[in-house]
Amino acid sequence: MTNASTSLSGDRVLYGCMGLGGSWDPDPYGPADIDAAEAAVAAALDIGITTFDHADIYRHGKAEAVFGEVLARTPGLRERITLQTKCGIRLGDKDRPGMYDLRGESITRRVEESLTRLRTDVIDVLLLHRPDPLADVDSVAAALNSLHRQGLVRGFGVSNMGAAQIAHLQARLDVPLVANQLEMSLHSRAWVEAGVLINTPESARNGFPFGTLEHCRDHGIRLQAWGALAQGRFTGREETPAERATARLLAELARQKDTTPESVLLWWLMRHPAAIAPVIGSARPERIRACGDAALREPGLTHEEWYELWITARGVPLP
Repeated sequence: MTNASTSLSGDRVLYGCMGLGGSWDPDPYGPADIDAAEAAVAAALDIGITTFDHADIYRHGKAEAVFGEVLARTPGLRERITLQTKCGIRLGDKDRPGMYDLRGESITRRVEESLTRLRTDVIDVLLLHRPDPLADVDSVAAALNSLHRQGLVRGFGVSNMGAAQIAHLQARLDVPLVANQLEMSLHSRAWVEAGVLINTPESARNGFPFGTLEHCRDHGIRLQAWGALAQGRFTGREETPAERATARLLAELARQKDTTPESVLLWWLMRHPAAIAPVIGSARPERIRACGDAALREPGLTHEEWYELWITARGVPLP
């Protein structure tokens, strides 16, 4: 089976499995949901994607479960892919609100449940899904170190965390963190604008933890971009003048480069020197395949084209 850190460093694009498993409720999934998951996985494999991103809460666990069904249907597939999942969020119900939970015993229990649903004996990469203000970092690290020693998890990462939080955890871990998954797209631009809004009034409203990109690059932590396709804001569901102008520009660039607007949109992320790996989350095979050039080709954007897309999406000039 692949080494987690090597695989993550080599994958251009990841497939996010949040859309698999049917409805967002505890109702059981059915054969049609397994078939849909199998079709989505096949489309991802067709364009060279080998890393599949999960979370224990996706579809109330059904995303992991239907993926486990696909693995059971396809002998040898597990050995050809990297499985990544997350824990740390507890969905709310009628008895309690949603919350974050990174207690050591909770992490261990969630991993055991994910292993069962995914029908595998090891998770390649486990991400902590959200920071838990009540988490005791020593307890968190002890749980992760134990999972690694037992051979249940090969590598670890974080999601939605800043540089200081990452360093605080890493100081207590026996193995290096390999990934940080953040919302990053041409629509969610705080990650890139934080570096250019310094000494401007807009900087106070940015909110992105400054220095996080640099910390991850310095420490070999792969940046993964969730929401990379911007929920279709530039490829079919434009709502603002800036989004419509950006969609027109994407379409023209795609025409010039003999590719799809989806691939150009992902290239915009991938052109950044931080070596960002987009996570695509559509469950539609045709939309997955539309990202094929991003998964298989080097980003085909010039310096000027990259800036033109950024400025058009902003709707206003750079400071």
